Amino acid sequence: MRVAPVGLVPGLTGEERAGAAQLQSGLTHGHPTALAASDLTAHVVRLLARGTEPARLTGLLRAYATDNRTRYHEHWLGDLWRHTHDAGPESFIARGWDECLGALDRLEAALRSPNPESDPCLATGAGWIAEEALATALLCFLLFPDEPLTAVRRAACTSGDSDSIACLTGAFAGAYLGAGAWPQEWAERVEYRDELLALGAAWDA
Repeated sequence: MRVAPVGLVPGLTGEERAGAAQLQSGLTHGHPTALAASDLTAHVVRLLARGTEPARLTGLLRAYATDNRTRYHEHWLGDLWRHTHDAGPESFIARGWDECLGALDRLEAALRSPNPESDPCLATGAGWIAEEALATALLCFLLFPDEPLTAVRRAACTSGDSDSIACLTGAFAGAYLGAGAWPQEWAERVEYRDELLALGAAWDA
């Protein structure tokens, strides 16, 4: 959930974006799958903010995961891999990307016969672990790419980690459709609204 804004930061190189995304997950989880899922999440937000058609997402994400499968960002992660049983940094991070590729497999299978009435968690996981949260949020978004409120409601009405799934779904819908996708009354009720507005003003400056 925390990594979505990394996809919106202007001026980052691909390596900087990936490293920053993985670092925040490394600080809180340290598991290679969480690192890869964070990287993918930031990449999704970036793609959608740049106008990528939702129908192309899964193919682009699979290609990104495959290209980065053995790329360990040592500058950002240091010796994190040494705290595991993996033989080296490449095998450490590959383990995470392989689990994310498995989650993408389940996502693509669900999209071949989409059922908006069925609980998305049954198809792509309950979202208590990173790759499932990503896949299930993507499923909710891709079921309703032009209906952000419906997508978020579908994500919130799931049997799993619904707040995480809805948060990611909203991030994807917002990146794709812009801030205007959300009702004004929602924006007015956001927790810590004044602090967020001040932060946004400083960012824009």
